[in-house]
Amino acid sequence: MSTDAQQQEQGGGPDAAQDWQRWHEGRVAAVAAPYGPLSLTGTHWLSDYPEGRIPAVPGRWREDGDEVVLTAAAGDGVVVDGKPLTGGIRLGADRGPIDDSRVAQGERRLVVLRREGLWAVRVFDPRSPARHAFSTIEATPYDPRWTLPGTFRSYGGDRSVRVANADGVERGLGLGGEIAFTVDGDEHTLQVAVEPDGSLWAVFADATSGNGSYRFRFLRPAAPAADGSVEVDFNRALLPPCAFADHFICPFPPPGNTLLVAVPAGERNRVDA
Repeated sequence: MSTDAQQQEQGGGPDAAQDWQRWHEGRVAAVAAPYGPLSLTGTHWLSDYPEGRIPAVPGRWREDGDEVVLTAAAGDGVVVDGKPLTGGIRLGADRGPIDDSRVAQGERRLVVLRREGLWAVRVFDPRSPARHAFSTIEATPYDPRWTLPGTFRSYGGDRSVRVANADGVERGLGLGGEIAFTVDGDEHTLQVAVEPDGSLWAVFADATSGNGSYRFRFLRPAAPAADGSVEVDFNRALLPPCAFADHFICPFPPPGNTLLVAVPAGERNRVDA
């Protein structure tokens, strides 16, 4: 059997490799974009600043129930919805693209965040040192052996487990089921969250984590079919946002999501010039 025929039989082939290359190039471009993850220069929790003054962040920020009140003077240079802000305004959490955030100061975007009832302001700056030092994402070239058939098993409802996060704080991680797949004849499982569109999200580590690849990675399979079948494509394992900026609060893998097998596929590490 020819190599191309073998790849087609395993779900790969030239088209799959080309699709992966386009995906990889798109990922590098998205990470390097002006408001990509490399531009995050700070996550500031309002509870740490009871007076409302955050160093290096203009204006005064105050929690008020389900909203944040931002007060700014003309000299702060704060713009909200494209208009200079003088006085106060009530804000909710930003949920869209960073460059569409409501609050800005020059090129910087000030993004309102809420996690487990706590409010924060994130600063995204296209001039961040990390963004200008970035070269590329080290990734293993496409390998059809790591595109695996899997099965999704729903928990029948969400479960929440407490896991450590990259900032050292323990937070809840919602899980809706698990995916099962086989590597070299052995079955493995990963617990996954179910996104609103039905797609899946896993936080996992493997035998290469911290030894050839970042300490943990993300996997985002598409929504399973009606019979639970799902493609588990480790070629598209992702570096988490905290691999690009220390100010993200990525969750660590939940119990059971550290694979004993090595997964030498997908994104491995950030590479700086």
